Amino acid sequence: MEKKDMPKRLLCIVGGMNAGGAETFLMKIYRALDKSKYQMDFYVSTRDEGFYDKEILSMGGRIFHSVPKTKNPIYSFKKLIETVRKEKYNYVMRVSQHSLSTLDLIAAKIGGAKTLIYRSSNSKTGGGAVNQIMHLLFKWLPMFIPDIKLAPSTEAAEFMFGKNCVKSGRALIIKNAIPLDVFEFDKVKRDKIRKEFNLDDKFVIGHVGRFSSQKNHNFLVKIFAEVLKKHDNSILMLVGKGELESDIKKKVQILGFQEKVIFTGVRSDLPEVLMAMDAFVFPSFFEGMPNAVIEAQATGLPCIISDTITKEVNITGRVEYVSLNSSPTQWAEVILKYKNGLNRNGLKDVFVKNGYDIESVTKNFEKIIFK
Repeated sequence: MEKKDMPKRLLCIVGGMNAGGAETFLMKIYRALDKSKYQMDFYVSTRDEGFYDKEILSMGGRIFHSVPKTKNPIYSFKKLIETVRKEKYNYVMRVSQHSLSTLDLIAAKIGGAKTLIYRSSNSKTGGGAVNQIMHLLFKWLPMFIPDIKLAPSTEAAEFMFGKNCVKSGRALIIKNAIPLDVFEFDKVKRDKIRKEFNLDDKFVIGHVGRFSSQKNHNFLVKIFAEVLKKHDNSILMLVGKGELESDIKKKVQILGFQEKVIFTGVRSDLPEVLMAMDAFVFPSFFEGMPNAVIEAQATGLPCIISDTITKEVNITGRVEYVSLNSSPTQWAEVILKYKNGLNRNGLKDVFVKNGYDIESVTKNFEKIIFK
């Protein structure tokens, strides 16, 4: 039981607190929480330090380390039960795109948790055929085990909890809101980043995302090759890290335009980096509700994204959807429409009107989880 004068604590179960979309969403909520009343702790299935770990600790959060279920499922299950029991957590949330992750909520329940929350983080599950079959076999778990069912979009909610659950209002949409002042376009900040990377008068095509098969970097590089044929004064800026980064670097070298591609790694000044770009391209195979596209729009960027992604992400009207069956040349033609730039100011009110300001979403989050 929490003491009356102590903040209520939510334990969030994630793979690791790195700069992915779901983790970034959690951090935005965490930063905006009234920490005199509420706190967020994190249970991660890795021994490695995460990108956000130091910030979490600085805000009074705690981090508990375990091992992946694939490595030692029995230990992982028992460790979670012990942690919830020892720390007396009443509120536990699992963030995932796979139905079997609901087992963590069952462990939390055994450990004494009173409120079980599942947040669907995607509209499909990754991995191979076996992984997808396992998800389908256990899809009933997230439909019945969690007390509170959350998702960032209708597609992500229907994927994890089913259409009936969404239709009846038993699954709730919590928008991937952002701190709008931080992402509001600023030419001074844009010029600073462009100077850092020697971009001068270049047409900068950007992408933010983990180097994984879901994000489809391989196709993105093919698109950029077609852009270069028509507009040689172009640069591709790739923000992020991941297991396929070295493969993409090799592909760029083979195609012979490595001097035209910038690999920035993970950046702590992402809003400014987005401001330095001229167009945002995002050909993912699937997404729940991509933070990257929301943030790009907030800086005034036109976004050219795959038509597999939810239409709910088009907040500003500056999102163009292109089929993954379209050729790289067709994608390039759409991108090059924006080579002369757009007016990128005055979009804050659009985000507020559509409910994407972090303050109102955080208050709603507090109400749903804790009250």
